[in-house]
Parts: sequence; C-alpha cells; structure tokens
Amino acid sequence: MTTVPPSLSPSRTTCASLLHELQIIWNEIGETESERDKMLLQLEQECLDIYRKRVEKTREYSTHLLKSLADAEAEISAIVSALGEHSSCSKGRSTLKDQISAIKPFLEDLRMRKKERVKEFSEIQSQIIQICGEIAGNGLSKNFAGPQVDENDLTVKRLGELKSHLKELQNEKAFRLQKVNSHLSTIHELSVVMSVDFLKTVHEVHPSLSEPSNGQLRSISNETLARLTGVISSLKQEKQQRLQKLQGLGSVLIDMWNLMDAPVDERKRFEHATSLISSLVDEVSGKGCLSMEVLEQTEAEVERLNILKASKMKELIFKRQNELEEIYKGVHMDVDSDAARQILNGLIDSGNVDLSDLLSSMDDQIAKANEQALSRKDILDKVQKWKFASEEEKWLDDYERDENRYSAGRGAHKNLKRAEKARILVSKIPSMVEALTAKVKAWELEKGIPFLYDKVPLLNSLEEYTVQRQEREEVKRKSREQKRMQEQLATEHEAIFGSRSATKKPLGQSTNANTMVGTPMGRRAAGPLGRHGPSAGKERRESGRVNNIIPVNYVALSKDDPVS
Repeated sequence: MTTVPPSLSPSRTTCASLLHELQIIWNEIGETESERDKMLLQLEQECLDIYRKRVEKTREYSTHLLKSLADAEAEISAIVSALGEHSSCSKGRSTLKDQISAIKPFLEDLRMRKKERVKEFSEIQSQIIQICGEIAGNGLSKNFAGPQVDENDLTVKRLGELKSHLKELQNEKAFRLQKVNSHLSTIHELSVVMSVDFLKTVHEVHPSLSEPSNGQLRSISNETLARLTGVISSLKQEKQQRLQKLQGLGSVLIDMWNLMDAPVDERKRFEHATSLISSLVDEVSGKGCLSMEVLEQTEAEVERLNILKASKMKELIFKRQNELEEIYKGVHMDVDSDAARQILNGLIDSGNVDLSDLLSSMDDQIAKANEQALSRKDILDKVQKWKFASEEEKWLDDYERDENRYSAGRGAHKNLKRAEKARILVSKIPSMVEALTAKVKAWELEKGIPFLYDKVPLLNSLEEYTVQRQEREEVKRKSREQKRMQEQLATEHEAIFGSRSATKKPLGQSTNANTMVGTPMGRRAAGPLGRHGPSAGKERRESGRVNNIIPVNYVALSKDDPVS
C-alpha cells in the first residue's frame, strides 16, 4: 500500500491506516469484493453525512453571527436614533467574529447611555405624574409601577421639554403650597381670635393639613384650596358677626355703667369687651377676644345689669331730676322742683310708663337744659360782671362818704388802690348795661320768651337799675351843689365876722377820739338784681332826706379833689 504523504493531515493519515487495517481484516475474513465495496460505500456515505452536518452546523453558526451582527447594528441604529445622536461604529472588512468583537463595546456603551437616559426620563416623568396627581388631588397609589418611558424618543430636546414642564409644575406646586400655607396662617389667626380648634378645622378640609409629619404630603389640590378659601370666608363672617355682637353688648354695658355710676373696678372686668366698640374687624387680633366664652360672659353681665337697672331705675330718674335742677339753678332759671317730683312719683307708681323711656326722656330734658344753659352763658357772664361792678359802685359810694378814708390807718393804701380801680370799673357800667340790654333783647327776639333771672325778667332789672343809678347821680349832684353853697356861705361869714380864734381840727379827722380809723367794709348793700318794687323807692326817699339834713357849718372835700 502507498504511504501517507507527509503533507496530509493526521486525521487523513489515521483514516488511511484504519482503511488499511480494515483491508487486512477483510482479507483474513475473506470478504468478497462486492461486500467490501458495499461496506466502503456505506462508510463513505456515513462520512459524507458527518461532513454535511458539520457544514450545515457551521453555516448556521455563520448565519447566527451575521444575524447577531445585523441585530447589533440595528440596535445601535435604534439607540443612536432614540438618543438623537449621529455616531456610528466602523466594522471594516474583517471576519464576522472580529466585526462582532469590534462592535460589542460600542453597543454596550450605547446601551448604558440609553439606560441612564431612560432612568432620567423615568425620574422626571415620575415627578411630573406625582405633581400632577397632587394638583388633581389624586396622589400616587402604593402599587404605582412607575411611568412608561417612550424609548424611541430619548433625545436631549425631549428631555429638555420634560424638564421645562417639570419646572413649571414645581413652580405651580410651590405657589400652591405657599397659598395653602397662607390660608392656614389666616385660619390660625382667626382661630386664635375666636378660640376655635385650628387642627380640627383644617383636618375637616384635608387630613394632611393637620398631620403633615406622618409622611403624607400636604394637599395642594384645587379642591383643598377651594375648601380653605371657603373656611376663611366662613370664619371671617363669623368674626364679623361676633365683633358686631360684642360691640353692641359693649355699648349697652357703657350706657348702663354711666346710668348707674358703676365703679371703676367693675368696669375694668369687661374692659376687653368695651375696648373693641370702635375697632374695625381687621384690627381685632387679640387672643380669644372674640371667643364664645367672652360673648357669653358679656351677655350674662348685660342681663345682670338689666335686672339691677330695673331695681335702681327710680333712683336714677330722681338723680336725673337733681341734675336737671342743678343745671337750671346754675343758670338762674326757675323750675318748680316739688311739682316735677310729684309728677315723677305719680308716673313711677302708676306702672303705666316704661322706666327706660322715662329715663331717656329725662336725658333729653337734660340735653335741652344744657343747650339752654349754653345759650344763656354769654349773658350770664355779662350779668356777673355787671353785678360785680355794681357792688364795687356801692362800695365806692360808702368809701367816699367815709370822713376817715384819708387817715393813716391800717389798710388805707389798699382802699385807695381799690377805689382807683373801682372808679375805672364804675365808669364802664353804662356801656356794660347798654351792651347787656342789647344782648338780652337779641336773645328774647331769637327765643321768643323773656330772659328770666331768678324768676325776674332781666330787662326789668336792668331798666330799674338804670333809673336808680340816674336818681343816685342826681342826688350826688344836688349834694355837691349844696356843699358848694355851704362853703360859699362859710366864706362870706368869715369875711363878715372874722375867723374864729379856736384852732380848727384837721379836715377828715373825727371828733371822737375813740372812733376806729378806717373805711367801713361791711356796708355793702344788696346787688342791683335784689332791688325791686316799693322798697327801692323808699330807700331812695330816705337817701334824699339824709342828704338834705346837713349842718350849715359842714365842710367836706369836693369829689373832684385831686387826692381822691
């Protein structure tokens, strides 16, 4: 047999040696050529089948490699397209395995980048869904598997749009959260003022508003905002109603305190209620100042005062009557106190009159009396000045009739100063009377009633005083004439008979050594408004008779003497 060439592979060499060995065995067996050809043909067929299977398997492997390479290229193309990139991997002209080995790292990198991009998309979309759920008031369920990311569109542009949308939603969430917090702050302030349970109030709106520490996000939904707005409106309306009620009760308290002259300590107990009478609703912010407890306490105090008021109403009515009488007395108006008190007693005892209305009527009378007193004030001030001037006039008359007014006694210099001022004041009396008369006439013309001063028409008193003053001036004038004539007669007598040898006493000195030196201060007659009727005329006649009974040898200084 031929030897195996050296260039043949060991496998072929082995097959030839086996065939040679098979020939030897056949020879030993004595197989026929046909049998041998048949077995060789069978052996070749089996070898062909084995090769065919190997080729087929190798072809399938090549197809698999081609498919893997195509799939990788398609995946790369899809990822690059989804990412919006333009990168590619060059495979060259190498074998399939080399191409796959070259493209695999690039594909893994793209997959990693895609995974990161999908994760970023998922996080953003999850936040968007969560915020949208919070705004809608739905929230996220525990079984929420996360958003479905469209892996075909993972571009940076799409990611930027989602981020922009998320930013808008975050801003909306922040605004809503700020609004919710503002509403909660307002509700808390109102709750503090009215002593309302804040946590219970907001829990009824949404549980997350009262228990934010349990992990539940604070609700910012439209429904929550609307309900918070409604609660605020309701609380503000309640606050307004309570304030109005408390202001009404406070006004009643002040009126009753004033009526019954309540002590300061009693008023201080409800000063928190009366201090809000003139307050606006937005100005009231004190803790518990509009609570139901405060309102109930104030109502109870008003009820108590109403009961006390009924028992003291009679006392208050007569107190008002005293005030009324004092007002009339202060402005010299006539009022029949006894008759008025009898009428009040009759009305109260009859029980047919509401004592509150009667007290209100008394207040109206006091107000009118104050108006009348105010309208008389100017005239009364002038009357007082006129009365004072008249008294000074009377004093001046007494002073000038005093023979010892110029002596060096105690208080003489003070009397001289007073006399100087009195003369100035007396000189103004005519103008004072004239102005007062004009004022009284104008008042009577406006009011249509006479101006009474201590039950006497003031005009009559002024006219009577004017007449009396004229009569006194006439008496003084006649007295001065008589003195002048007496002085003239005395001068003529001295010229005829000569002067007396006896030493004359100084002028103005009293002949009685025991007489007190000074000016009589207690001889002030009644004022001008105290003289009325026949007594005044009698006084004038007596004054005239006294002035006529003057001794012939009486010597006195003239009123026009420079010393006086």
